[in-house]
Amino acid sequence: MSEPVLSVRGLVKRFGGLTAVRNVDLDVAAGEVVALLGDNGAGKSTLIKCVSGVHRAEEGEIFFAGKKTAFGKPIDARTAGIETIYQDLALANNLDVPSNIFLGREVKHRYLGGLIKTLDNKTMLRESRGSLATLDIQFPTLTQPIESLSGGQRQAVAIARAVYWKAQLMIMDEPTNNLGVPEQQKVLELIRKLRDQGTPVILITHTMPDVFAVADRVVVMHRGRKVTEKRTADTSTEELVQYMVGARDDYRAAASVAGAA
Repeated sequence: MSEPVLSVRGLVKRFGGLTAVRNVDLDVAAGEVVALLGDNGAGKSTLIKCVSGVHRAEEGEIFFAGKKTAFGKPIDARTAGIETIYQDLALANNLDVPSNIFLGREVKHRYLGGLIKTLDNKTMLRESRGSLATLDIQFPTLTQPIESLSGGQRQAVAIARAVYWKAQLMIMDEPTNNLGVPEQQKVLELIRKLRDQGTPVILITHTMPDVFAVADRVVVMHRGRKVTEKRTADTSTEELVQYMVGARDDYRAAASVAGAA
């Protein structure tokens, strides 16, 4: 594997007396899709929230793009190049596609030395069309409200927004949930395009066919710990499920020794 874009070492996150993430290591390289698996409460969402600036870890280190980081809030992570697409997509349903791609970062005309500002809708429309084109995404029109789009189209807008703002790492939380089969396939194709363009992706999912369709490696968590890490080609659904439910643990002996110490 090439030099990691993201490197997590010994990460620990506690909430009161509960340790949600226990001494987790994780590497993600450019042009790689890493599936992060685990049952509910396994710690995978807490882990990525530590990476994306939602939570601050009590212990451990995070290196991004070769630099040690400690993001204080999500906007800091986004500015650095980490884009997280949660299940709610964070889209404004009453606005159109360009308005969502530029949400909070609108392009404006300035008049009278900046005293008067108006939205530059033409530029945002042109730039949005270009961003969608890089992912081979086509819409009949970009000026319809987001609420009128299908679930797969909304995912495409969220991904295009991250691409436009030059994401160096994409974190996607259950991106194919509640989508029909054709739209699921479209989202998976977008993930492949991101990988082919060199953008690494962390894919959080419970959908095993998605894992084997796009992931290069799989990391499984159970009760806050990383219990295995495998190349997708070297494992199976049955084996991964065993790790997810705690029936197997590649690091159990080492964890017991560390706990005893």
